[in-house]
This record gives sequence, C-alpha cells and structure tokens, in this order.
Amino acid sequence: MDAIYLDCDVASATWQSWHGIPWITVNQVVARLQARIAKAIKAGEWRKARSLQRLLTKSTSAKALAVRRVTENRGRKTPGVDQQTWSTPEDKWDAIHTLSSKGYKALPLRRIYIPKSNGGKRPLGIPTMRDRATQALHLLALDPVSETIADLDSYGFRRERATVDAIIQVRNVLGRKASPKWVMEGDIKGCFDNISHNWLIDNVCMDKGILQKWLKAGYVDMNRLFPTSAGTPQGGIISPVLANLALDGLQNELKTLFKTVREARAAKVNFVRYADDFIITASSKELLEERVKPLVRDFLLKRGLILSEEKTKITHVSEGFDFLGWSVRYRKDVLLTEPSKQNTKAFLNKIRTTLREMRTAKQEEVIDKLTPIIRGWANYHRTQMASSTFKKCDHHIWYALWRWACRRHPNKGKRWIKQRYFKYIQGRDWRFSVQDKMLPNLSSYRKRVHVKIQAAANPYDPAYDDYFSKRLGIKMESSLSGRGMLRRLWWWQEGLCPMCEQPITKETGWNIHHRIKRSEGGKDLFTNLVLLHPNCHRQHHSNETKLTKTRGVSPIQN
Repeated sequence: MDAIYLDCDVASATWQSWHGIPWITVNQVVARLQARIAKAIKAGEWRKARSLQRLLTKSTSAKALAVRRVTENRGRKTPGVDQQTWSTPEDKWDAIHTLSSKGYKALPLRRIYIPKSNGGKRPLGIPTMRDRATQALHLLALDPVSETIADLDSYGFRRERATVDAIIQVRNVLGRKASPKWVMEGDIKGCFDNISHNWLIDNVCMDKGILQKWLKAGYVDMNRLFPTSAGTPQGGIISPVLANLALDGLQNELKTLFKTVREARAAKVNFVRYADDFIITASSKELLEERVKPLVRDFLLKRGLILSEEKTKITHVSEGFDFLGWSVRYRKDVLLTEPSKQNTKAFLNKIRTTLREMRTAKQEEVIDKLTPIIRGWANYHRTQMASSTFKKCDHHIWYALWRWACRRHPNKGKRWIKQRYFKYIQGRDWRFSVQDKMLPNLSSYRKRVHVKIQAAANPYDPAYDDYFSKRLGIKMESSLSGRGMLRRLWWWQEGLCPMCEQPITKETGWNIHHRIKRSEGGKDLFTNLVLLHPNCHRQHHSNETKLTKTRGVSPIQN
C-alpha cells in the first residue's frame, strides 16, 4: 500500500467532525498524489497512473475536498432529483463516508433550461449532491491526466487559463505582416450532447464502471425519465474535462499534414481552441478547404462529433471574424481585436432590460445592480482594443439612464432631473451618483496588459510552482487594485490562508477576520485583520472555544 495513502488513512481516523478536518494535511496529501499522477503520465507509465488514481479516489482526504467543493460552489443550494442539499456541517461530515464506489449507482439528472444569447434555451442537467461529490472526487484524479496530455493551445475549462489567453494567442499567430491571412472558424454540432460514450469509456483514464454509470444515468424532464445514448451531461462537474479529453489531440493531428519542417512553416497552420470553439490558420484558402477541413472532420467523426458545414467558415483576416466575444480583423497593417458588435449589443440590451425592470427602484438600488454588470464587461474586454467601444457604450448607458430618470418624473423639468440624479464629480459632469455611490464609466477602465500563460505550464508539475505563484501575485494585485488594505493583507500573508495554507484567489473568495473581535474592542486596523477562506473562517469560529481552552490562543492570532 502507498505510504502517503496509509499515513492519510491513519490520520483521518482521528477526525471527529467537519470542522475538525486539518485542511493543511488534506491539501498536501491530495496535491502529492496529483503530482505523482502527472509525472507518471508524462513518463508514459499509464498503469502506475491508474494505480495512483485508485489510491486518490479511496483517500479520505480527497473525499473531504470533493465534498467541500460541491458545498461551496454557486450551485450548492440547487438540489437534484432527490431534493437534497448538504447545507450543515453534520451533512457534510456524513457525506464523506458515503463516497464509495462499492454499490454506487448514479441517479438521473434534473433537467432545467437556461436562456442563451440568441434567445433560445440551453438544456442543463443538475446531478444529485452525492453524484456531484463523486464526480468531484474522480475529477481530482482525472484532471492531472487531462492537463498533462492537453493540446498546448487549448484554453477552455483548464486551471489557470482563460479566454484572454486564447485571444492573445490569436494575436500572436495573426498579428504580424508575415502571419497567415486565412482562418477557418470551426463549429461543432452540439459538442457536449453528441460525444460518443464508447469513445470516452475506451479512452478516458479513469474508473470505467463509474464513468459508464454517469454517462448512462439519463435525465428527468417534466417528471419523465429520458435515457442518454451519447454526450456528456452539461451541468456535471466532470463534463468539461471529458469534453476537453475528447477534443485534445487535434493540434498534434494537424502536424501530420506535413512531411518536412520547411513545408510546415510555409503552410503556417496554427491552432487555438477554447472549449468547443476553435480557429485554424493557414497560408491559403485552398489548404484549409482541401487538407485541413477533411482532417478535422475525420478527427471529430471518430468521437461521434460532426463539423457543422453551415457554420464552419473560411475567411480572410481583412474581412474579420468573431471569437469569444471579440472581433478580430486585419486593417491597415494592424490586427484589431475589439468587442464584437453582437457582444456589445447583448451588453447594452442587458443594461436597458435591467433599467426597465427597475422602473420604481431607488437610485441606490439601480447603481448596486448595474455596477457589477458594467465592471464585469469592462474587465473582460479591457485587455484588448476597447477604448472606442467603451466611449460609445458610455453614451448609450447615459441615454438609458436619462430616459429612466425622466420616466420617473414626467412633471419635472430637465434641469431638476439633472440636479437630482447626475452630479459633477472629480472634474466630470453627468455622473449618475447619489450620496457615496456612483455608477462607474466604462471609459474609466484603462487598458490592462495581460501576460499569456506559457503553453506548456502544468499546475500539477512542481517545476512550475514558482511560475504560477508569480502569476497569482500579478492577478490578485490587479483584482485588489483600489482596495489598499486587502492588497496589503494579501501580500503580508504571501497569498495564503493561514488556516489551510492554500492560495487565496478571486475564485476561492475570502472573508476578513478580526483577531480581536469588534465586540471585544477590536479595531479595523491592519494589525488586527487577516484574510481567510470562507470555509476556514467558519471552521475557526466553530473551533474557537475549543482552541482557546487547549492552546490558550487561536493559531491565527500568533
């Protein structure tokens, strides 16, 4: 038996409750096994990797992390067909002991529909909490495999990668005078719904029995049970990784088109993918039509997927194309990457719809509702050439706000309405503001430079630990800009939560903890504050009385 697993199994026998779990030890045990899985896959030792995966999925530490993930994400309050949610520490503690492959049976998914940008609806499956936790458990063992064998220029649903990395790679391959000028925009018909079950079972490195139970679980819609014969369930935690595994390999497949390095350089074939959206560049239209497109079609057919002939387009960069919400076009010897017209229109429609729904709301409520919408859209696009679009959108937003204000006071003059809702602040007039709240302008968001992730960087490879630590520091610095106290605390703690010694990121969130409670005279001073993960914060307060009795002081007060 593996020594790490044995040590963990013995230690877990001393755990008494959910808030008694030593998360530092838990994370260390899981991270070591994940690093060993990645190392084995890199060396081509697949049998050893499967053995390590079995150890990981049987580990109590991994089960605790799986339960923690599904009870802290956004969907934690959404039940499956069994109508159960694990909302209390007791439920979470009991759930750890239910995650066993012996006798496991996956329940059908609860089907719901979410609106799409084009007005349609996208089907989404909601697994039960136990199925979600089981998927999260096996994902801990599968993700190191996926990251190690992934295409270098695949950026969707992968740790430490984002859409901005994909668009910067597009700029890298198209932004020079000598760059290729022809682009194929790939579109797959219902990618998530049509992936072959047989291909997944034969090629995915994980427990085949468990995988088959998930794929064949079916779904319940309008109180009727429907079977599933293909596809991965959208809404399942492990589904994005399964889809990535099905599409990985296309980049290497494209290299087989050319026999020599000279021929490959002349063809200028490059590949960039985010989830199921991808582009392929080439030096000529004929090359894309006669050689690249048939290869992609055959590659997808083996996985049960079909390349859409109607939506797959081959365009010249001077004509432009849309990718991930950006418009990419080569004009006047410059590659422009701007917010696409469709994305901009959807954003402005969301602003107008929100204002129509808040006709009778207070100005403070309108500012609170619109601010995260504006901030999110600005942060998404500010890394590219968005200044001109931001100015135009500011004008449309101002006009929508003006109409909203005038509708509220049909019997008041325009001067009165202006003085009531719009203020002169910091040298700028017409700022939608009340008391200490002000709606941000898009034009106030300056361009932010983003450094693309190294293509070969693997978060499960210890050799890249320093690299990812530096990237996290840069990312959090920009996320906490304007919030001096939080930024200083984050840097003082070296970006780690002192309770579990894991990174505090924008995704994990954080709570501000007072070493000396405010009720006991504690102040909001730097020396009295500490950043903790939300779960660690709850754990600290749950164990506070016990820690004080046994140690005399809480660990985070030292």
